Amino acid sequence: MREEARIELALESFLKTGGYGAFTDTFEDLHGLKQLPGMAVQRLMQKGYGFGAEGDWKHSALVRAMKVMAQGIDRGTSFMEDYTYHFSPDGMRCLGSHMLEICPSIAVGKPSCEIHPLGIGGKADPVRLVFDGAEGPALNASLVDMGNRFRLVVNTVRSVKPSHPLPKLPVARVLWEVMPDLKTGAAAWILAGGAHHTGFSLTVTPEYLEDFSEMAGIEMVKIDERTDLFSLKQALRWNEAAYGMKGWA
Repeated sequence: MREEARIELALESFLKTGGYGAFTDTFEDLHGLKQLPGMAVQRLMQKGYGFGAEGDWKHSALVRAMKVMAQGIDRGTSFMEDYTYHFSPDGMRCLGSHMLEICPSIAVGKPSCEIHPLGIGGKADPVRLVFDGAEGPALNASLVDMGNRFRLVVNTVRSVKPSHPLPKLPVARVLWEVMPDLKTGAAAWILAGGAHHTGFSLTVTPEYLEDFSEMAGIEMVKIDERTDLFSLKQALRWNEAAYGMKGWA
């Protein structure tokens, strides 16, 4: 834990000195670090820094932008990844998590500070904060490089309480229901080119991201309770033509 605290202090000093609002790392390239930054990254995100794992600078920047949008009213905003899916007749859900780096701003209750083995990276067992995510309306947003433009894919979800405790899952996590449903939402996400990393927020709404997209001059694709795949495919074709006419093709 002392080593993780040193990493946090060093990273924060570097970020403040450089005037940086976001950062990324990768377990494949840790140089002199004794362990992968886990709790250090979580605590820095809670302070408002953006983060993206495995060199993902796009979602590092996106998480920072979403943190700024939610400043002062934030019920929780974090870097996120689809981890696994719950297929059940009673309702299909998605479990979001990451190797270590989920922001404790989305936690319900007090996080637990734990040390567990990590099978990749070849370093010491890292410290991390473990918790369940809070319930409520939320969204996942993915920033995608389309080659000639950026596309922001936004999917509204509802964060729910796990039906059973997860004592053997040694990472922070949040369980959500995908809008309009997991089957349609997953198909729409794939069609739109959404990534496996996202920015997750219990505060930022699609309207925030629509305004952001217009200001930044990027395309936005929204997947919500009204989405049907036929209309989505049509919209993607129209968008491709529209951005082509702008000279971006």
